[in-house]
Amino acid sequence: MLKPSYPFYLANRAEAPNQDLEVTDKYTGAVATRVAQASAADIDRAIGAAVAAEKPLRRMPAYARQAVIDHCVKRFQERFDEFASALCIEAGKPIKDARGEVSRLIDTFRVASWESVRIGGEVIELEIAPRAKGYRGMTKRVPIGPCSFISPFNFPLNLAAHKIAPALAAGVPFVLKPASRTPIGALMIGEILAETELPLGAFSILPCHREGADLFTTDERFKLVSFTGSPQVGWELKAKAGKKKVVLELGGNAACVVDHDTDFDDALLRILFGAFYQSGQSCISMQRILVHSQKWRSKNGAKGSM
Repeated sequence: MLKPSYPFYLANRAEAPNQDLEVTDKYTGAVATRVAQASAADIDRAIGAAVAAEKPLRRMPAYARQAVIDHCVKRFQERFDEFASALCIEAGKPIKDARGEVSRLIDTFRVASWESVRIGGEVIELEIAPRAKGYRGMTKRVPIGPCSFISPFNFPLNLAAHKIAPALAAGVPFVLKPASRTPIGALMIGEILAETELPLGAFSILPCHREGADLFTTDERFKLVSFTGSPQVGWELKAKAGKKKVVLELGGNAACVVDHDTDFDDALLRILFGAFYQSGQSCISMQRILVHSQKWRSKNGAKGSM
């Protein structure tokens, strides 16, 4: 069961200035809970806190960042059923799929834990000619700085985790805007992050409506914007982002090839599932089908192609 209301997280701390955002039960359509909704002023404060946290987080040793991520893994496992139940309600997922997404959340943070202590550099051989005898090049990976994250509604745990976990591993502060229709999972992650010793301002998780979220894209204090969602919104966002780096994960164009020796009935069922799973709201949903012409003739008794 969901709580009656949820705060947002601004500079690591829970705040509940209102309960303006209604989250519905996607099975019944009824209001399931209410969430604090961030204003433009709240977003501005969060960005300022992320800027202030940049140096303390950069100085945080790798083992300490790994300890934060490991704490998250432990707490996700302890609250597994709670996460799955919340996902069923806010996203309308069947319990089997919800549990699978929570497992993916845990796996993503576990991989980030491993990588948090492997972020090093490289020694490059530069002796390509006599004039370069004895030359070596060295690279070092450093945190990019405050990041803006915008995650979608269709996989609210998994796709938020794909942004949050690497940020923690790399030591970069972030401000996350979860989808306004499905913010609960991200806020539950924030609740667990608030239990750790991250520097103040290391993270903020701020549900808000799209109309009030321009700062996530336009504010020059962000060094990177990561957006997952529709192509139309993504390219519009990139056009407004200015000089900062932009990472877009947009709609897919997944194809399936049905070869001449395929079990046609099995392929048909799998294609239908791949095309219409979660009402097609998946970046890898089936959108193109290429069928070997001989296979189509043998099944239908006439020439044809798809």
